[in-house]
Amino acid sequence: MNLERFLATWSGLTLENRVNRIVILLLIGANIALAVTLNRTERTVVLVPPVLEGEVTVARSSASQEVKEAWALFVAELLGNVSPTNAEFLTKALDPLLAPSLRQDILQVLETQIGEIRREKVSLSFQPRAISHDPATGTLFVTGTHITSGPAAKPVNAERTYALRIEFKNYRPVVVYLDVYPGAPRTGPNPGEAQ
Repeated sequence: MNLERFLATWSGLTLENRVNRIVILLLIGANIALAVTLNRTERTVVLVPPVLEGEVTVARSSASQEVKEAWALFVAELLGNVSPTNAEFLTKALDPLLAPSLRQDILQVLETQIGEIRREKVSLSFQPRAISHDPATGTLFVTGTHITSGPAAKPVNAERTYALRIEFKNYRPVVVYLDVYPGAPRTGPNPGEAQ
């Protein structure tokens, strides 16, 4: 039997319609499955910023080590370079980066220290030298020279370390742990405690 002649008959047309309906339903099912898969897939953003040497990734709840180090350096420099004129900016810039569990305590400590800096007209500066990482705890350490200078005194230099843990939530960095202390990095289970 000739296929062209068969499709021209009523039986052929109804068979072709049934086959087309099945194919259309299969295509709709495939499109729905594709849409569900795309909505559930974790998107990863690949960046090559000018301050970093290579390609880095930022996902909804994670980021590459280089990104975390860049944010740790940013926070350490923000906290370490304070003067009476930039104190309010410091609080506004740091507030959105802090985890809710840290926000109140850190902002209170900052408010107290900023009051002392304004009263004594002191400027603090921080010159980072090294960034290290403790893989066991996920803590980043930014170590450098902390310089305190005032109008009537010689500048005082001291080694200082900023210990931070940074997580990513909805593609944004969040500081979940922050400690500042004199000296070299303290590694181990509780990096903020003296050993």
